[in-house]
Amino acid sequence: MSQLTANDLKVRGIAAIEEALTDQTEATISVRGTQRFVVMEMAQYHYLRECELETALMQSRADMAAGRAIQESADAHMQRLEAMLTAQDPKVGH
Repeated sequence: MSQLTANDLKVRGIAAIEEALTDQTEATISVRGTQRFVVMEMAQYHYLRECELETALMQSRADMAAGRAIQESADAHMQRLEAMLTAQDPKVGH
């Protein structure tokens, strides 16, 4: 992964980022010797977001298959949440 410094950005601006990303998908930006930020092109960001959402969907499907999820209407869900809150704190709902 390419590395940029905060000073690179001050001096060269976006050109420094574009150069760092010519043959890499990501580049880190260090501030006072500590890696603080990662920059990437939007296409890479969208790809990573899609991977993250796909993983969440797979986990949700696994929870459904294992019986760790409840399917109910919005009204039933709200009633169940209210009952849970009331059980924790009898003052809730008054």
